Amino acid sequence: MEFHITRLAREKYAFDQSLFSYTGNVIFANFHAVRLFAQKMNQQKDLVSYPEQAIKASQLNAMGLIDEIFHHVFSLYRKEKKLNVLQSTLQAIQADIGSQKLDSILEIFISQYPPLSVFRKEISPSTYLYGDTQGVKNRELLLEELILFWISTRNPALDPFKELIIDPLLLNDFRFDQIVKSIEEYFKTQPGFGPENQSLIEMLRAPAMNVPYSITGQLEFIREHWSFLLGDYLCRLLTSLDMIKEENKLSFMGTGPVAIPLYDRAEFLAAGGKDFDVEAFSPDRDWMPRLVLLAKNSFVWLDQLSQKYNRPITSLDQIPDEELETLNRRGITGLWLIGLWQRSPASARIKQLCGNPEAISSAYSLYSYQIANDLGGEPAYESLREKASGYGIRLASDMVPNHMGIDSEWVVYQPERFLSLDHCPFPSYSFTGPDLSSDPNVVIQIEDHYYDRTDAAVVFKRIDKNLGQTKYIYHGNDGTSMPWNDTAQLNYLDPAVREAVIQTILEVARKFPVIRFDAAMTLAKKHFQRLWFPQPGTGGAIPSRSEYALSSNDFDRAIPVEFWRDVVDRIAKEAPDTLLLAEAFWLMETYFVRTLGMHRVYNSAFMHMLRNEDNAGYRKIIKNTIEFEPEILKRFVNFMNNPDERTAVEQFGKSDKYFGICTLMATLPGLPMFGHGQIEGFSEKYGMEFRRAYQKEPIDESLVSRHEFEIFPLLHRRELFAGVENFWFFDFFNNNGVVDENVYAFTNRFNDQSALVLYNNNMHETEGWIKTSVPQANRITSSKKISKKEIHSVLGLANTNKGFLVFRDQTTGLIYLRPMQGILKNGFFIRLKGYEHHAFLDFKVVTPDEWHDYDRLYSMIGENGVTDIDHALSELLLQPVLQPFREIINPGYLEFLFNNATHPEKHNYQETLAEFRNKFTPLLNGIKSTTGASGDPIAVSNEMVCLLDAVLNLPKFGERLAIPETRQLKNAISQLTKGALDSKSRWFTLAALVVISPLGKLTGSNDADNMTLTWMDEWKLVKTFEETLYASGFTEPEIHQALLSLRLSVKFQNWYEENKNLPTSTILTNWFSNPELQAYVKVNRYNDILWYNRESFNQLLWWMFMIPVLQAQSSGNANMVTTTETILGVFEIIKKLKSLDKKSEYKVAKLIRNINK
Repeated sequence: MEFHITRLAREKYAFDQSLFSYTGNVIFANFHAVRLFAQKMNQQKDLVSYPEQAIKASQLNAMGLIDEIFHHVFSLYRKEKKLNVLQSTLQAIQADIGSQKLDSILEIFISQYPPLSVFRKEISPSTYLYGDTQGVKNRELLLEELILFWISTRNPALDPFKELIIDPLLLNDFRFDQIVKSIEEYFKTQPGFGPENQSLIEMLRAPAMNVPYSITGQLEFIREHWSFLLGDYLCRLLTSLDMIKEENKLSFMGTGPVAIPLYDRAEFLAAGGKDFDVEAFSPDRDWMPRLVLLAKNSFVWLDQLSQKYNRPITSLDQIPDEELETLNRRGITGLWLIGLWQRSPASARIKQLCGNPEAISSAYSLYSYQIANDLGGEPAYESLREKASGYGIRLASDMVPNHMGIDSEWVVYQPERFLSLDHCPFPSYSFTGPDLSSDPNVVIQIEDHYYDRTDAAVVFKRIDKNLGQTKYIYHGNDGTSMPWNDTAQLNYLDPAVREAVIQTILEVARKFPVIRFDAAMTLAKKHFQRLWFPQPGTGGAIPSRSEYALSSNDFDRAIPVEFWRDVVDRIAKEAPDTLLLAEAFWLMETYFVRTLGMHRVYNSAFMHMLRNEDNAGYRKIIKNTIEFEPEILKRFVNFMNNPDERTAVEQFGKSDKYFGICTLMATLPGLPMFGHGQIEGFSEKYGMEFRRAYQKEPIDESLVSRHEFEIFPLLHRRELFAGVENFWFFDFFNNNGVVDENVYAFTNRFNDQSALVLYNNNMHETEGWIKTSVPQANRITSSKKISKKEIHSVLGLANTNKGFLVFRDQTTGLIYLRPMQGILKNGFFIRLKGYEHHAFLDFKVVTPDEWHDYDRLYSMIGENGVTDIDHALSELLLQPVLQPFREIINPGYLEFLFNNATHPEKHNYQETLAEFRNKFTPLLNGIKSTTGASGDPIAVSNEMVCLLDAVLNLPKFGERLAIPETRQLKNAISQLTKGALDSKSRWFTLAALVVISPLGKLTGSNDADNMTLTWMDEWKLVKTFEETLYASGFTEPEIHQALLSLRLSVKFQNWYEENKNLPTSTILTNWFSNPELQAYVKVNRYNDILWYNRESFNQLLWWMFMIPVLQAQSSGNANMVTTTETILGVFEIIKKLKSLDKKSEYKVAKLIRNINK
């Protein structure tokens, strides 16, 4: 590149004279020379105060190239139109203004833009003017330069370079204007040229006239309009544009928006290259479709395990078996341990020097592919692999093929494997920082401005002390953000490097059955060339690399076959039981699995689009994929976060949206991958340089529990979801007949098992139908056929209108019923709240019969689910019992009775008892009609009223006895009534006991208590009471205690009457012989000693005291004397047991032994 520079600029900046040609034009042999020139200027500018004044090397380069192209056009004009055009132009000017004026201006031009011999004062301007150069008169050469000089002064895009090219002395001379006017007029009379057949002057001015304020735009104009004239200059023009892109490139651009694949020929050509139509899926081994992957940052996980198990866990072999068993129980079959390999020491040093004293090396800046010593090395890994295998867990590892650590073994001993230069690509770089090498023979330095974060150099400096050799090695870089400053970029143009990496991959495959290739897309031919050896016009990704452009043919000769295709083929032969997983973006996902043969590939669209609720977009991805080739969908790795992204809890929360999307991840074809801390609800993002978690976050047990109920059972059935042979995707039509793009609906099938998954990824409620699948490609022999199927067909259901479809929802545990007639006619109807999801399983068709009245059941429950279909059918038969029972045992009525007891002044006591009788009378009648019981309902009715009377009057129990209170009686009544009203859950239990305990007496048999227990079980009366407690807002422990108390109270309701004459030791022994009572007081064996819980034992004694007293008041011959006798008799036993309890030390044997004494 060349252009004229004023004498003043040459003297001001003291440019190297070797840059100038004999004509006085500056000549740039390469981009490096341009950068040196620009740096020379910038060193004399105050760029701190005026950063906008910085001279950009790419703009200088473009200005010089334009000048060269203009000279080239002049040359073509002379050859094709008029050989002596410069001579004739001189003659025309002389005729207009005279030769003296012309020569005066030319001498001024020589003086201000001196040729090298004039600048050195070897000859005078006039001597140069009348001489010649290589047989051409200098007057003609000067005229061409003068014309192009004038054209450059009329170009607004060159204003930043005025001090280089503008000389006021010349421009302000009236004779110069006369010469220019004469030139313009003359060329108007000469033959036209170029694509528009303009005068030569108009043609040369056209770029600035059309794109006046952009050098880039002018180059683009020249490429678009003059390409047929440019010849070799076209390649240089393209690389100049690339250089401009490099300088203008914004850092930290990220991965950009997710694109929706169309799967057409043009897209494949753009994404993968000329092999777009090659289909070469790698076959799966039998275990691969069932793989569920969990990512763990190795060092952070070991630190968290140390805290969890309260002991140091610092190496892989120390990971507890309990942890592996937990992963197995959750359905995890693959464990990706991030950061296993020996890391680059320099990486840690860089991070520490940059302000993080606790940082360790990055997991992706590797020293070698040996298991890290800090993790226990190879022996610890072998131990973990063997243990994990015992729990059905395969270990997965990273492989980082793009680069190595900045001080890795390869950088130290085999530097020729890396992309490097023998000169620094940017003169502004400086390398004066600390030596990061651990080898005394090699110096390694990163660029100084990394340490203060003011620049991000693309190279680091390596000095071989023994050879005295300096290399500038490129950092690893994917062109989207800053270079990875602790890495060195491998040169894949070298076949020896490719083979060395393949050998390393094979070594990794011998250790790990699952390999994740980090940033795999950077090594696809298309992108490796784009980044490092761009075709002219495609550069700009990485600064300075456009200088090393290669044509497509040259690049193909260097890398004839895709590197990844070589890897896949070699693994298939030498390590066939290895699953290869590629981290690939940039629309390369399909190419990596379909053509290059990777088993699995990252599907980042799953996370991004579902998080952003771009549901129409993501549904289109699925639909496009299965219409083109469903096998691709099976190869996607779906995840809700990965180490480079925000945590799942930050992106999706912990509520219904999270679990809806997690259900999709667990049930869509492909490979589900959970992030570190995702299941536990951790919010900290663990950097690759973390040795520990900085936040001490407790495990969110409720989140884990919901995973256990909704997600983990699905993971254990991955064989049902992983494949695409029977996968069908549906449009969800709302009531207006419009597709609701927010709803995901799909089915899958394996053997005789089917699944239907629905999820509404939106906050608004919706309802509608799915009936016919979207179009999907199905393989028939070697061809494909696009087809659709009906919902009943894909679920494996017979084409019949008879019967009902029964199915279970894994999300809620409920079972549903749908008439087959409606499904065949209209499809599957469902109503979905915002973010509601379902995973329907276990489909079967049932037909009504004498004992299974499905028609009546469906009329009762409709679209709602039930916990147990058989129980729901039995409830139909038991409606005469259950309906009136629920009229009593419900939150509202029990609350009403409780208020009667606590605030009697606000209620009419007799009306309350009368209402109670009215409610339980239908219950007793229902039991008689259902069972044919022959007992006396009036007697049972009276007993229930008496029991409720006693319970309602517990606060004034002593007053009602109407006899003088002794101290012992007073103490007994106090203990009896204490706590009855303080605990609402206990009072509710008393109320339920009032209703349930007498029911067995309706049989008229002597075994009434056991009959009551039988009916409680058969009719699920306790379940109804449990639902009431939940609806009333009681806690889990309160509900658990209430249910145990109710059952035990019914079982032991007559214990005193039957045992009051027995020794207390016998009574206690009988109690502790009952398994339910043992469970109540939490009997357990530890260190060969049988223990019990004192608090539970005291609650048992309260109930054992209360039950006989209530019975005494409700019996037919009850009176104040008999009730008092019962109170005192029971109190004596309870008092004795409490005394012995205090001496028992919680030991069952000691409690019984002491009472025997």
